[in-house]
Amino acid sequence: MIQSLRVNRRSSGGKVGLARALSKLGFCSRKQAELLIAEGRVQVGGKVARDPSMWIDLERDRISVDGERIAAECKVYLMLNKPRGLVTTRDDPEGRGTVYDCLEGLDLPFVSPVGRLDKASEGLLLISNDTRWANALLDPASHVAKTYHVQIASAPDEAMLERFRQGAIVDGELLTASSIEPLRSGGRTAWLEIVLDEGRNRQIRRLLGAFDIEVLRLVRVAIGRLQLGDLAKGKARHLTAEELAVLAT
Repeated sequence: MIQSLRVNRRSSGGKVGLARALSKLGFCSRKQAELLIAEGRVQVGGKVARDPSMWIDLERDRISVDGERIAAECKVYLMLNKPRGLVTTRDDPEGRGTVYDCLEGLDLPFVSPVGRLDKASEGLLLISNDTRWANALLDPASHVAKTYHVQIASAPDEAMLERFRQGAIVDGELLTASSIEPLRSGGRTAWLEIVLDEGRNRQIRRLLGAFDIEVLRLVRVAIGRLQLGDLAKGKARHLTAEELAVLAT
């Protein structure tokens, strides 16, 4: 099947493996690229290439799939209000709903989530085909803050909050948060605002779980200075130039 793509004449510099090149150009995932290469559907300089690790100069090498030249897609930057119950992946072997269900009907190139929210979590998720931009946001050295509103099955007093702030060692790993502040409480539950500047797996759930605190809801409401705002659950929209600038500061 012939593939057609909108072309952006700006291309990324540097050399990368062939499978990675197809991903960086916004054509498909690296795994999908490896399958295309194995099937003999990818050509470099007019010749079939079967080595996914073959070095590619994105400025000079001509890459084609099914005879159609691949060029960099226009860059896309989206925010999604992820609903609870969806997994942050394109294809799920268990057949569960994914965040891509929320993108159906949108005219988009190949895009990927920037980081993850687990199935039980909800809120702000960024999606893009700009891998360099995504990697910069995810780089631990960047310390981009992520803000969560977390409902817990407890009404903690100040002493308990202070223990949360001190962190806990879980599976040999010290888990902490940049800040933990109460938002509101009612009866046997409470909402906390928790800010992280690193992205460890299930960090908030594991941290609170170390104190036998059950997380009832976990909603990401901001990344850096970018706010989720009133975007409806399950909906996605393009970031504005102002919002992209906010993320860069």
